[in-house]
Amino acid sequence: MMEEEDLEFVEELEAVLQLTPDVQLAIEQVFPSQDPLDRADFNAVEYINTLFPTEQSLANIDEVVNKIRLKIRRLDDNIRTVVRGQTNVGQDGRQALEEAQKAIQQLFGKIKDIKDKAEKSEQMVKEITRDIKQLDHAKRHLTTSITTLNHLHMLAGGVDSLEAMTRRRQYGEVANLLQGVMNVLEHFHKYMGIPQIRQLSERVKAAQTELGQQILADFEEAFPSQGTKRPGGPSNVLRDACLIANILDPRIKQEIIKKFIKQHLSEYLVLFQENQDVAWLDKIDRRYAWIKRQLVDYEEKFGRMFPREWYMTERIAVEFCHVTRTELAKIMRTRAKEIEVKLLLFAIQRTTNFEGFLAKRFSGCTLTDGALKKLESPPPSTNPFLEDESTPEMEELAMEKGDVDQPKKPKAPDNPFHGIVSKCFEPHLYVYIESQDKNLGELIDRFVADFKAQGPPKPNTDEGGAVLPSCADLFVYYKKCMVQCSQLSTGEPMIALSTIFQKYLREYAWKILSGNLPKTTSSSGGLTISSLLKEKEGSEAAKFTLEELCLICSILSTAEYCLATTQQLEEKLKEKVDVSLTERINLTGEMDTFSTVISNSIQLLVQDLDAACDPALTAMSKMQWQNVEHVGDQSPYVTSVILHIKQNVPIIRDNLASTRKYFTQFCIKFANSFIPKFITHLFKCKPISMVGAEQLLLDTHSLKMVLLDLPSIGSQVVRKAPASYTKIVVKGMTRAEMILKVGPVSPCQRGLVA
Repeated sequence: MMEEEDLEFVEELEAVLQLTPDVQLAIEQVFPSQDPLDRADFNAVEYINTLFPTEQSLANIDEVVNKIRLKIRRLDDNIRTVVRGQTNVGQDGRQALEEAQKAIQQLFGKIKDIKDKAEKSEQMVKEITRDIKQLDHAKRHLTTSITTLNHLHMLAGGVDSLEAMTRRRQYGEVANLLQGVMNVLEHFHKYMGIPQIRQLSERVKAAQTELGQQILADFEEAFPSQGTKRPGGPSNVLRDACLIANILDPRIKQEIIKKFIKQHLSEYLVLFQENQDVAWLDKIDRRYAWIKRQLVDYEEKFGRMFPREWYMTERIAVEFCHVTRTELAKIMRTRAKEIEVKLLLFAIQRTTNFEGFLAKRFSGCTLTDGALKKLESPPPSTNPFLEDESTPEMEELAMEKGDVDQPKKPKAPDNPFHGIVSKCFEPHLYVYIESQDKNLGELIDRFVADFKAQGPPKPNTDEGGAVLPSCADLFVYYKKCMVQCSQLSTGEPMIALSTIFQKYLREYAWKILSGNLPKTTSSSGGLTISSLLKEKEGSEAAKFTLEELCLICSILSTAEYCLATTQQLEEKLKEKVDVSLTERINLTGEMDTFSTVISNSIQLLVQDLDAACDPALTAMSKMQWQNVEHVGDQSPYVTSVILHIKQNVPIIRDNLASTRKYFTQFCIKFANSFIPKFITHLFKCKPISMVGAEQLLLDTHSLKMVLLDLPSIGSQVVRKAPASYTKIVVKGMTRAEMILKVGPVSPCQRGLVA
């Protein structure tokens, strides 16, 4: 009976203590236990079976039951203790909360008391400091008032003294006093509404106006604008007046400088009037010698009269340059027909020398944007065509027909005075351009005459295939002209000079290069590619001699050099000319002309070798191939073709050693010409036997191997042929071999294959 009651109790307990999985997991994490009774899936039957696995173990049932009851009592005691303790905790918590509320009320009361006391303290401090603030304001206002009264006293006294000293022309004292008065007057800008202050300000302005007029009158008296009267020496009065002018309206200073410089240069305008002999370009040195003497004279007599920061010496020199540029431009317009290139270059050279002298002597700080447009020099060149521009050749270029010295140095890149006078020569530089046109025409004629007199380059020498010397001479002259013209102008004259360059580049290509290509008997008027192509098939074309082959290679090399150098010339011209004119420099047409000369030269070499092989191919087509009884060594026509190739190709390769890419072009063009012609002659052969076809196949293979080896044939150094060339030979000769492998060729088959 007892056991049934226990089982019912256990089941009821399990039903009551059925916890959710989350709660059970949390309990296991907080109180980990290995006791089976603590497991969530506890099974009482299994637990009892574990305690009493057999019937014999039931003998200990009383002992087990006692242990379980003891454990139950302990758990009950623990539960009662926890419940009672929890009851006490609640009571303690309520008591603590009540105590905390009481403490908060007490603290709030204390804070309120402190705030009230702080407000009372602040009010007390305000009452204590109120009188101190009043005293501070009074002191500040009193100090300002005293300072203002002192300034007013100084201003009033200074104005009285300023007016008195101005009447007595005591400029030394006035210079110091005026600056002080103006400084003091600045403190009264906010008081200008006061009549007395406004009156003092007007008296200061009146004094300044009177000083300005008085100083200008003194300078007019000392340096009259009319006549050539010159003072005997520097004046202390005027020196002090200059110090005052620094303080007055800047227009006063400008007027003084203008009057003095005008008076100082008045003699120059008289001595070098347009109707005087010394005014012409041939005596331009005297102008610059005169101003140099005047500058020395100024430094000796008036150097201390003007303040150093006025830079009067430089201003005199700059105004002289402006006047000289105007006068020279006027007289050159009047006597334009008398200007010769020798005279023009002489005047420019002397002028640029003088501008270089000014750059060494002065800084250029007085130059204004409107007075002079500074010309920038081109950047230094890294182009091999134009290295070292200050060469002796350039210095000798000034006059081809005279003994005028070229300036030893080109204009310095940082010369602020460059062009300040020499700009006036630019409208007349057409004389220089026309002179260069004439000189270049004579140079080309001399090249033609020298070529006729010396003849073509000799074979078997280092000169064979080399660039013609005249080519280098032409571009050296171009270099000199360009450097010199860029020193004279970087504007329109440079464009005109580039046009002249274009003209004579074309003439050189026509007269020296194309005009000297070897001629053939098929064209009495000169050799052209079209005339060669129009020769009747099978005709005997005159084969070029060794000298003629060397000449063609030499002209080709020269044209290649001209092509590359012309491109460099175009780039350098664009560097020299003004940026706005860059687009007008274009030598593409001349480069195309040299490319045409190169193409024609290669075609001549190809046509010559191709024509030399024609008789052998004609002999091949006339052979009785149906009568060939056995296959032997290569046929005589093959030997003839190989002989011509071995004679021409090494010569051409050696003479084009410096232009290897054009030799490759020659090989490609020859293969493209010879292989189709060989195939055409194969179709012209009469019907052949199988043995004849085998012989032709052997000959074709021999020609194929020779053609593959053509770029390095006869050379001690064996080079692999370019892939582009090898591809052409393999493709063409393989087609010829395939035609022969079809079998004996009948007339019907020939027409079908064709």
